[in-house]
Amino acid sequence: MSKKNILIVEDEILIRSSIRKFLEKQNYKVCEAGTIDEAVRHDLDSFSLIIADIQLPGCTGTDLIEMAPGVPVLVMTSYASLESAVETMKRGAMDYIAKPFDYDHLLSSVCQLLGTDDDGQSTDNMLGNCDEMLELFTRVDKVAPIDTNVLIVGESGTGKELVAKAIHSRSSRSSNEMISVNCAAIPDSLIESELFGHEKGAFTGADASRVGLVEAANGSTLFLDEIGELPMDAQARLLRVLQEGEVRRIGSVKTRRVSVRLLAATHRDLRRLCEDGDFRQDLYYRLNVVKLTVPPLRDRGRDLLLLANHFLRDKATQMGRRRLLFTDDTIALLKQYRWPGNVRELENAIERAIILCNGTRITPELLAVDQDASSNPESASVAAANGDLSIEDYILKFIIENQDRMTETDLAQKLGISRKSLWQKRQKLKIPRERSRKRE
Repeated sequence: MSKKNILIVEDEILIRSSIRKFLEKQNYKVCEAGTIDEAVRHDLDSFSLIIADIQLPGCTGTDLIEMAPGVPVLVMTSYASLESAVETMKRGAMDYIAKPFDYDHLLSSVCQLLGTDDDGQSTDNMLGNCDEMLELFTRVDKVAPIDTNVLIVGESGTGKELVAKAIHSRSSRSSNEMISVNCAAIPDSLIESELFGHEKGAFTGADASRVGLVEAANGSTLFLDEIGELPMDAQARLLRVLQEGEVRRIGSVKTRRVSVRLLAATHRDLRRLCEDGDFRQDLYYRLNVVKLTVPPLRDRGRDLLLLANHFLRDKATQMGRRRLLFTDDTIALLKQYRWPGNVRELENAIERAIILCNGTRITPELLAVDQDASSNPESASVAAANGDLSIEDYILKFIIENQDRMTETDLAQKLGISRKSLWQKRQKLKIPRERSRKRE
């Protein structure tokens, strides 16, 4: 994906440089300007997005709306001037973000305005940028051309079938359709007939011969989802297919040669099932030649907002809706909620929200998730674990660590802000200057 050019117009050096460094980490090309005069030295039409503070020396960031009519403008504002931000949007700004903000909120707004997925890597409709997903994409690329069995594990709703489709589409069997079977959706009494076929008269109701799905997958790929639910008798028949490359229909004495690549998926612990006697150990070892693990959504970091933005744009387009945006409260809820149903639950929640939305902004109640169960004790440490601090966190940390040895003027200069701005940030962050300690 080609890089998007972004111009940041902000007179506070710390904020401007922090945003630039963050966006460059996301693979965007970024230019900086401290004033409107500096901004117009660039070719404004060459940018995909302009991020501008409302209050700039000598004029306002809203002037850029008319100077660059073809470029979307994202306005930054303090909480005290949200009314002016809304008024600015009426004048043509595409969105606003309130200071202090965190990186996820900023990135979500940028992605939505640019119509990008945060330059996330994609493999056959799987989207992701976290280390686990990038490793999964690499393994899919390696295993796809090799005609071997693959076991795909992960919680329900994580996208295991998408992994199977990606492997098939990159294999030598891709010219033939992949046959998919959900073992949990077929009654035990019918599963053997469905998979292996039967001859006429093999059992009551067998009025004609039938080709099983294993035989239908000859020369192609067979994907068995929820293989942990496969009955023991069917497991024995499947083992013969894998060992001997042949299948025998129910009621027949004749075997048929088949060439089938098997991909299996489960959310259950097959090793534990083997120990409990509910799954054949020999079949498990046949399946587990290569194991691919799909991570749960709650462990994928910023992939969550990447996917949310993708679904929002994709579903809105399908429904013929105009551009929609998440509110800051909605983004906070998206990050806090545990998503037990994983990517499938996220996609359904966003589709439902779009259907119910009457305006242009997706609010938290439209997601219709259990907000009481959304608290995630791990969420507060995610940013620290990733080595990322929000601008607010950075300022707070800097002030606390340096206020005992630096004057207010020194602090303000180091932060690239005025003394008045420093005072305002102290009030907002609830860290007033402790005069008595300074005198000691």
